[in-house]
Amino acid sequence: MRGKARRLKQAKEEAQMEVEQYRREREQEFQSKQQAAMGSQGNLSAEVEQATRRQVQGMQSSQQRNRERVLAQLLGMVCEVRPQVHPNYRVTV
Repeated sequence: MRGKARRLKQAKEEAQMEVEQYRREREQEFQSKQQAAMGSQGNLSAEVEQATRRQVQGMQSSQQRNRERVLAQLLGMVCEVRPQVHPNYRVTV
């Protein structure tokens, strides 16, 4: 009876080790396939990042070029007051 329990425990441990080894092999296979697939996407990612940087730099340079003009335009609108009577205003006597 004791030998049988010990043999069952040993068989269970061996099966667990086999399962663990199989899992590691499959994980390595998955990692290598993922690395191969991501290698081509890595280039796309770099290209997208570079294009984004170029766009941001273009926006920043545009902002620097147009900053003074826009500020002058805004200040002109705010500071230049033209008093007018509203068209809906009615004079009551």
